[in-house]
Amino acid sequence: MAERVEIVEVGPRDGLQNEAVTIPTPVKAALIRRLVGAGLRRIEATSFVHPKWIPQLADAVELVNSLDFSEPVRYSALVPNLRGLERALQTPIREVAVFMSASESHNRSNINKSIAETFPVLAEVVQEAKKRGLTVRGYVSTAFGCPFEGAVPMANVMLVVEKLVDMGVDEISVGDTIGVATPNLVRERFRELRRSFPDIPLAGHFHDTYGMAVANVLAAMEEGIRIFDSAIGGLGGCPYAPGASGNLSTEDLVYLLHGMGIETGVDMDRLVEAGQFVQQHLGKTLPSRVLQAKTSKACQVGRTDHPSAHEG
Repeated sequence: MAERVEIVEVGPRDGLQNEAVTIPTPVKAALIRRLVGAGLRRIEATSFVHPKWIPQLADAVELVNSLDFSEPVRYSALVPNLRGLERALQTPIREVAVFMSASESHNRSNINKSIAETFPVLAEVVQEAKKRGLTVRGYVSTAFGCPFEGAVPMANVMLVVEKLVDMGVDEISVGDTIGVATPNLVRERFRELRRSFPDIPLAGHFHDTYGMAVANVLAAMEEGIRIFDSAIGGLGGCPYAPGASGNLSTEDLVYLLHGMGIETGVDMDRLVEAGQFVQQHLGKTLPSRVLQAKTSKACQVGRTDHPSAHEG
């Protein structure tokens, strides 16, 4: 195992876009500041999709313009098309992400286009972004399973990754959008992808629907993957993937990695504080196991009616 793993925090975008409550822009900015303060150095802040589709992220330009770009942090944002890229270019953002699915039904549900129709749209975005000097990430959704079609053939995943590589993306995040992957499948898929595309950095993007996200991280690491997406508190889901639960929790990922002696640059205490912050503003308990364990422990330590307080 390598001594360091890179974490891409996607909570402010992939997490908050799925919440019924729209978080005010200053609160989003405060959450991002807390994530930076915890040591996270790659943060996906928002998405420049049309507000009609994701109203929770309608403040993308305002939010990004409020961030401190003097800090050593790689902020990124999702862009669906050239119009989205044009909005992103109104901000200091220097990294954007394009996205599509490996399954036809989910791609049509998410993007309203077939896979074949999506390729030229993304190629335009990537070409223009690279011309402007931006770094471009590519997301491949439903790479392990689709909410509409079930199993997704490896050939579909290979085709989409090949097209994104040919477009010139700098990194590809391979997503288990509905959280159905298991370690054997994760090992098989990443082994084949690394063998076929040795020069492109690959990331794992796991959801925790069946409680497999942490196990899938370990399986991906066995195949040499050292970049993982996660969301503070386990926020997330997918508006266009029925049944998808939250992302792999950043707290749970960091707990795993630190327990293995792997460096992340993240301060767990400050990370938990960030999780508590967003949990309070959403007014609900988030699924992160580490967040709940540490919050519960802190409450117990502070209680005067705890049995241990009366001993002796």
